[in-house]
Amino acid sequence: MKIADWPYTESMDSGLMNAEDASARTMLPVHAVPTCSVAGAAEIVGSKWTVLIVHDLSEGPRRFTQLERSCAGISPRTLAERLRRLEVEQIVVRRSYPESPPRVEYELTAKGHALLPIVREMRRFGHEWLGCGAHDA
Repeated sequence: MKIADWPYTESMDSGLMNAEDASARTMLPVHAVPTCSVAGAAEIVGSKWTVLIVHDLSEGPRRFTQLERSCAGISPRTLAERLRRLEVEQIVVRRSYPESPPRVEYELTAKGHALLPIVREMRRFGHEWLGCGAHDA
């Protein structure tokens, strides 16, 4: 069966969807992570706190405790997990400095900086549609 033959795509293309179509709707196979760029990006940044961490790092390198304070409510374990995942995805680099006491900073890579337009659009959306105004646009 071709994708064009699926009732889901047909009803979505027409812009009209009845209740039966909506309740039977499922994600298309083309949205699998290895083949869909949107699904792949969402897999990385879709976890709670991840975009906020990227946003905080957009202002420059940060220490773990600085990130912990700026993401009020995040547990140290969750922050460590998110930072490790961002390192694995090469969005963040961890730098250790041989000082006493030891200093560790996290910084966005070029790949991490490529996410910043998405963060800016999320900020704009929040201002425009959600009435959030904690940051200047």
